Amino acid sequence: MTPSEEFRALHRMGAPLLLPNAWDHASAVALAAAGFRAVGTTSLGVAAAAGKPDATGAARAETVRLGRGLAARREALISVDIEGGFSDRPEDVGALAATLQQAGVVGVNLEDGRPDGTLTAPALQCELIQAVREAAPGLFVNARTDTHWLPGHEARMSSRAEAYQRAGADGVFVPGLQDPRAIAELAAALDIPLNILYSPDGLSVAALAELGVRRVSCGSLLFRAALQAAVETARSVAHGGPLPAGAPSYTEVQHYFAR
Repeated sequence: MTPSEEFRALHRMGAPLLLPNAWDHASAVALAAAGFRAVGTTSLGVAAAAGKPDATGAARAETVRLGRGLAARREALISVDIEGGFSDRPEDVGALAATLQQAGVVGVNLEDGRPDGTLTAPALQCELIQAVREAAPGLFVNARTDTHWLPGHEARMSSRAEAYQRAGADGVFVPGLQDPRAIAELAAALDIPLNILYSPDGLSVAALAELGVRRVSCGSLLFRAALQAAVETARSVAHGGPLPAGAPSYTEVQHYFAR
């Protein structure tokens, strides 16, 4: 089984694929060492770590560099969040996908949300999906629709999801969708895996599985939690309080990159 085939198979096993999202080499390697076979990247984490805004196309170079570097390590199956493809030109998005596939990346997230708060026209988004399929047929194309993140677009979720499936997407991702009935109906209507974003105050992974969800992503949650843990640790040092438990030692972190 090739890495691409293995990644696809992970979406069809008993439990949903829980995909944690990394923002740099250290976080990805730590997740792989913890036993996560597949790791995604988070566009917010990658962009913020570079001092750039998310979802504006500003972090293209950092995204590609990280994806290629992580895939080269071969410690986990890597899926890369490429925002909206960093271009409206299908040929450019296809070329990016081919570059990532050649580097060993097994999947990409391709979103239809735009920086101005609108959604990419369905016809164009389908062209972008088709361009990725043609240029990098081995990549798992997770077509993300932001109908539940951008106000006023919720009613367009089903039509967009079905259009993306027809265009050749391997999965559909609807971040922000938490209504059990809507999730179950969409999962039943699709012939490809449905991906839902985990929410700490939303449905559990087990509950999502019962509704037919095949992939659960962490998005930027881990990155934001890491920032909070760093701040809390600094405050504890400053005020003489107990340090948060569980931080890896210097030697353990060094070991990640000595193998």
